[in-house]
Amino acid sequence: MSAADVLGVLAALEGRGIPAWLDGGWGIDALLGEQTRPHEDVDLVVPAPDVPALVELLGAQGYRVTEGRLHSNFVLTDDAGHKVDVHPVVFDAEGNGHYTMENDEIWVYPATGLAGAGRIAGVRVRCLTPELQLITHDGYELDEDDRRDLDAIRRRFDLP
Repeated sequence: MSAADVLGVLAALEGRGIPAWLDGGWGIDALLGEQTRPHEDVDLVVPAPDVPALVELLGAQGYRVTEGRLHSNFVLTDDAGHKVDVHPVVFDAEGNGHYTMENDEIWVYPATGLAGAGRIAGVRVRCLTPELQLITHDGYELDEDDRRDLDAIRRRFDLP
């Protein structure tokens, strides 16, 4: 997906009052303030109560659910092959986002980790913090893009 594609999705969501935080490769590039590589999708963390409106909104733009379950992780794809990978969260009173993984375990996005901000093509966007990006990439086999992304975050933000 291009920067313009990502900004289009974010603008559409914002226009409907649906907050979204960038995760994954675009989230890292937002933190770095530049696109460092091609991305096949955009990963978004969104409030679970907004999922039906998100699916309806993106459906009107030609996206359809092609993978996953709406209460957990799911992917919407359009005819051009653009993919929006959605991670719905339920917020608690402290602002932590509780995410139901595909195995039905709960993973918590700490409120402090949702305070990130970055830029895509000069436009300010919400994203995970650098620290939370590192945590979300722990516990599974990383591909070469992931390794490069995380190395770039560690260097830029002086993280271990």
